[in-house]
Amino acid sequence: MRAGSSILVIRLSAMGDIIHTLPAITTLKKSFPEKRISWLVAPRWAPLLEGNPYMDEIILFDRRNVPRALETLRTLRAIQADLAFDFQGLFQSALVGRLARPHALFGFAKKVAREPFAAALYTHSIPVKGPHRVERAVQLAQAAGANKPDFSAWVPHGVPEGELPARPFILTSPFAGWAGKEWPLESYDTLGRLLRNDGLELVMNVTPDSAHKVKNLSNIFVHVSGLQGLLDATHRAAAVVGLDSGPLHLAAALRKPGVGLYGPTDPMLTGPFGGTMLVLRAGGVETTYKRHDEIHHSMHEIKPEHVVQALRDSWQQNFGSRLGGCVVSRT
Repeated sequence: MRAGSSILVIRLSAMGDIIHTLPAITTLKKSFPEKRISWLVAPRWAPLLEGNPYMDEIILFDRRNVPRALETLRTLRAIQADLAFDFQGLFQSALVGRLARPHALFGFAKKVAREPFAAALYTHSIPVKGPHRVERAVQLAQAAGANKPDFSAWVPHGVPEGELPARPFILTSPFAGWAGKEWPLESYDTLGRLLRNDGLELVMNVTPDSAHKVKNLSNIFVHVSGLQGLLDATHRAAAVVGLDSGPLHLAAALRKPGVGLYGPTDPMLTGPFGGTMLVLRAGGVETTYKRHDEIHHSMHEIKPEHVVQALRDSWQQNFGSRLGGCVVSRT
């Protein structure tokens, strides 16, 4: 890299994918501390990056606002990045990277990129081999000479929104990007009852737009918030139960104990990263990322009793103490 150069990171969305990219940014900054790192992101997800000490600038890209998007492209060209990384792997993100005119544009090889045609736009198409997306992102950074791999992720604290219980609570978010990855709502209600028997509250984080879907659950403490409130609640939670979606990956980045509930998607590729969580998945499930409008049949096979036991096991694994009753801290 040339002296005085900068690095452009392209990862527009979504929540879980951005979190999976954070260790790569830590790796880049620790490897090239003198380089200025700019991250191009969709406005909705910018709060995930605010205050991050391993980057220098957040650039918003709103593709729905054409005049503003064109202005952003002019900003990217003015950066004159020596290195750019497309961690998204889509044709759109690769095209944006190309239009930014960096000296070198790194991206995933055809067999790894989410949209294979994206690879044709990179100056360096890298056939990463890591089993998990976090590892693949770090390997992409290493391909450009980053020699200090770091798998930690810095996450902002957020801002309190809504009410949270005074006693220790388990946090969950019941909705995902597509219904096939979700767990039945009635199972959460049963889980909430079982946890209350152990002196714990199950807090369900929902957005204002989805709060009506959970109004009939009687054993749940409903927490209505946006992204800032979710960040705050996750920091406060004793543990987390989550789906293959952003809130679970957020908790994993914070090294929270907990349980990931998996059905059609592969936990080896997109499971909670970091080793503090356990994964429940029905046996014999065929992996698919084809989106469905209904809950995948395998998710019905995960019973609330299984989740309670997995929570206890995760807590014991992390802290060597019992989860439940009054014992919710390290002994």
